Amino acid sequence: MTGHDHPAPAQTSLRSGAEVTFANSISSLGARFTDWVATAADYYTAAATCQQLSRLSDAELQRRGFSRATLASDICQACDRGNRCDGQSRTVMAWQAEP
Repeated sequence: MTGHDHPAPAQTSLRSGAEVTFANSISSLGARFTDWVATAADYYTAAATCQQLSRLSDAELQRRGFSRATLASDICQACDRGNRCDGQSRTVMAWQAEP
């Protein structure tokens, strides 16, 4: 065996550090992509909910606790990432309530 068969310890640690950094970058990129997909799904749900609720009369919206003037912002707030549109928010429950 020659001295070139095994990398020097300094080279090994540099290579490992670069591999770890690359793996962290890929992992971070994957997490950001997953967050983006979840956010897009939330806003798609909000848009569908808004479309359904906007078909109701002003009286029906008021009965459910909404105003046409603030309907879109109320729905976006209910479906925001912190609340997630999972069928439990006030807006989604009002949308599913009897017509």
